[in-house]
Amino acid sequence: MKEFDTITAISTGLCEGGISIIRISGDRSVDIISNMFQGKNDRSIQDIKSYTMRYGHIVSVETKEVIDEVIVSFMKGPKSFTGEDTIEINCHGGLIPSNRILQEVVKQGGRPAEPGEFTKRAFLNGRIDLSQAEAVIDIIRSKTELSMKAAILQSEGKISREIQKLRQRLLEIIAHIEATVDFPEDDLEEVTSVQAQDKLRNILTNIEELINSADEGKILRDGLSTVIVGKPNVGKSSLLNALLSENRAIVTDVPGTTRDVIEEYINIDGIPIKIVDTAGIRETDDLVEKIGVEKTKEKINEADLIILMLDSSNVITEDDREIIKYIKDKKYIILLNKSDIGVNLNREELLNLDSINIIETSIKLGLGLDDLKRIIKELFFKGDIKNKEVFISNSRHKEALVRARISIRLAISALGNTFAIDLASIDLRNAWSYLGEISGETLEEDIIDKIFKEFCIGK
Repeated sequence: MKEFDTITAISTGLCEGGISIIRISGDRSVDIISNMFQGKNDRSIQDIKSYTMRYGHIVSVETKEVIDEVIVSFMKGPKSFTGEDTIEINCHGGLIPSNRILQEVVKQGGRPAEPGEFTKRAFLNGRIDLSQAEAVIDIIRSKTELSMKAAILQSEGKISREIQKLRQRLLEIIAHIEATVDFPEDDLEEVTSVQAQDKLRNILTNIEELINSADEGKILRDGLSTVIVGKPNVGKSSLLNALLSENRAIVTDVPGTTRDVIEEYINIDGIPIKIVDTAGIRETDDLVEKIGVEKTKEKINEADLIILMLDSSNVITEDDREIIKYIKDKKYIILLNKSDIGVNLNREELLNLDSINIIETSIKLGLGLDDLKRIIKELFFKGDIKNKEVFISNSRHKEALVRARISIRLAISALGNTFAIDLASIDLRNAWSYLGEISGETLEEDIIDKIFKEFCIGK
């Protein structure tokens, strides 16, 4: 079967570097490497002990040509990442030596691994559950130390343990209900109903807390999509450069300088912010600038947060009013920029907007940036996120929790009628199953395959 093939892939980036690692996993790992490896004093690698390394050369089996100088490490299953015998070949970094060695492994019977297949085997062999496997890719893609910390806690099983506790509590309630149904002569329906409802409300509270953490967790995982909008020449590109502390965007006094969307990530106290500088929104006959304005409107619709910049040294124009109408139903922060020049803007035109989110700034002098960062945190995060240990950062996990919540509410409703107490058991079994999807215990195989296809090859 395909799942029992010995697989191989390059696990490091295909670029110039100090070393490159080719990974082999499966029961033929040692046999494959023994055909290619030439150790010091012709020492065989067949007797290599687990968690040890050997120095030598990889040679072509056909021509006996030395391909590269290497160090080979061995981890015997099941005490390896995949739970299988695993070989890692450390060779010189670079495209040519890495690919030459990979091709030689394939010639000796290794199958090129599919995306995420090493991690998938760790899951299938019981080394990790599905939520821990998903955390692996989150660690790789983490954009700040805080997002990496959240992913590491998930990889260590923090979320899995929380979910397992909830599932165990549900099983105990299910067992109690079904025992009551099986022995009706004891007349325990009313007592069981009251006790079960109290326990289920406590479980609901725990599930609500996890669901409420999902918005914060998603931001830590994917970044807060933030779009800077405004008329041309109000300071949008200057704001991007100030937040990045580098001259990423071209800044001139000529309106319409920025014609395309510029995206960069910044770090605000551990929160990854995907900041998007856009073309100024205005009526224009310039075809290229028109395309830029349309892209700006698309980014506004996709954004989690809008930063609208107004020129406080000038009056509000019709273009400004159009942008205000466009964003008023979204989460926004308004920056009244160029406050160092003077204030000619009529604040009364902003009365319908949330004054807490209006900041006077001078990007040129660096004024107002601290207030901007503070308000961003307050809009999306509750309390000190650095001390929180459990975040639901995966939308799949959130969906499973939401479905479990619905089923538990239905069960509580059914328990209110002691004649339908057996129906509650069905709803609770559904809730138990939904929670099991998070760890992969009750998830369909095709969905599991789809999850691992999002991984990079070699992981």
